[in-house]
Amino acid sequence: MPSLRSRALSVALIAAGRRRRFASAEAVRARVAESARRPASHLPPRSLGRVAEVSRTFVGAWPVYDASPRGVEPAAQVLYVHGGGYINELVRPHWAMIRTLVTEAQARVVVPAYILAPRGTADRTVPVAADLLSGLIASGEAGGTVLIGDAAGAGMALAAAQRLRDRTGAQPSRIVLISPWLDLTMSHPDQAAIEAADPVQARPGLLEAGRLYAGTLATDDPQVSPLHGSFAGLAPLTVFTGTRDVLTTDSRELLRRARADGIEVEFHEEPGLPHGYPLLPVPEGRAARDRIVELIRSAADE
Repeated sequence: MPSLRSRALSVALIAAGRRRRFASAEAVRARVAESARRPASHLPPRSLGRVAEVSRTFVGAWPVYDASPRGVEPAAQVLYVHGGGYINELVRPHWAMIRTLVTEAQARVVVPAYILAPRGTADRTVPVAADLLSGLIASGEAGGTVLIGDAAGAGMALAAAQRLRDRTGAQPSRIVLISPWLDLTMSHPDQAAIEAADPVQARPGLLEAGRLYAGTLATDDPQVSPLHGSFAGLAPLTVFTGTRDVLTTDSRELLRRARADGIEVEFHEEPGLPHGYPLLPVPEGRAARDRIVELIRSAADE
């Protein structure tokens, strides 16, 4: 049974019309057009600068933020790839998670503000993400390296890890996927029933966002939909999902396929919780964040 606060938040998300953003292909195209006219900011909140040393560099056209704990050496390093359906910038819940990783896990967190779809397509973004991950692993500046992605960012993160494995065999200490979007075909037969209870996501808009991100590739190409790729040789995985998330089918399929390929998977499926719950101000979200902090600390001790 979800907590009272979680249930209240799901009601509030429905009342606020969050699901309308992905209600149709037209709604997604309108949002993309509006973003082209008036790009949203991806800047970190000023409050982050009070607890972290924050800097920004560029990797090609990507702004990449680097947040490290003040006054101490980082215990580990994290590459955090944000969600947003590949069409939305970093928002406050992402930065709140990043703040937690810096202050509670004492981690250096590298955060790419990648180019959004339709300009940023999978064939362009995944190689850059793989290069960022490779550079962090090779630097060995602090502890281990943990790769974290939420929603669409989890799909890009997993595709980057697969690409890096194929290229050099290198892997981070662990991969953490939060409400991952891993199959952009949106073709799982169980999704229709789950969608009816999802307060945030809807398949028509997700299909259009996925089409924009795929570009010239098919949506079932592993670079676009890493669920269709191989899991052999990947780092241990930790997955968080909720049963009121239409994308929970991706997590369940990931569990089945990764374990079949011999990969260790720590799996958390919370009954009644919506998409992205580890980023939300609810007790179950706090517990998930605590577990992620523990995993980063474990990587630092390796």
